[in-house]
Amino acid sequence: MNTPVTIGPATLYRGDALAILPHLEGSGFDSVLTDTPYSSGGQFRSDRVQDTRKKYVVTGSSSINLPDFSGDNRDQRAFAYWAALWSGAALHACRPGAVGMFFTDWRQLPASTDYMQAGGWVWRGIVPWCKPDARPQLGRFTAQCEYVIWGTAGAVCADDTAGRIPGFYECIAPRNRVHVTQKPVELLRELLRVVPVGGCVLDPFMGSGTTGVACIQTGRHFVGIELDPVHFDNACERIHDAYRQGLLFDHASEAQEQTRLTLE
Repeated sequence: MNTPVTIGPATLYRGDALAILPHLEGSGFDSVLTDTPYSSGGQFRSDRVQDTRKKYVVTGSSSINLPDFSGDNRDQRAFAYWAALWSGAALHACRPGAVGMFFTDWRQLPASTDYMQAGGWVWRGIVPWCKPDARPQLGRFTAQCEYVIWGTAGAVCADDTAGRIPGFYECIAPRNRVHVTQKPVELLRELLRVVPVGGCVLDPFMGSGTTGVACIQTGRHFVGIELDPVHFDNACERIHDAYRQGLLFDHASEAQEQTRLTLE
């Protein structure tokens, strides 16, 4: 296993998640929040094996020039089996009651709720992320949502000071991205509300490091894993920039506000 890069409260590993996760067993993470490769983007095997920029980028978008990423060409059975392996290994790195949050799209939603349970997590529900700027479809429903399946490592151990947390989010995808499937930092910050301030979050597929940036901004510790060197370097740069800028929020005020909402 390569020596990790440490940036403030963030520890970043470059390598295959299935190779690194066993070394993190028993670490006591408070959450796993990750945007795993979907192996989606089409109805057939021939669709899934395409370059990710062809599968996920709208024609004419500047994102067509971004780097490809690996691990996104599995068929449905291979995807579910592989995901059950990594999610189980991630579970063993968590404390009892930890929260798992895994992104997926509509095509892989059924397989994703299955692999979460096959990995040993207790599936608790689905959180939609609606993109209001999605391209409309003529004569059919617009596919404008991605989803976060969530569950726990055993019984729920909720933080009673967290306040009322929504189960639906609406925000646009980032315009100036460095990763084809980069998620909005503001969305990740909202999802992290189920993790205690000061807790530690694991992301086995950190991509460009958005989860790590959100952790730095909100006072959580972070451990990320990324296989592709170009994306690992981008994650290091973005997380370093976030750490250099300091905390985005006053966490004492945040905790007080969460307590007020709970008591109302």
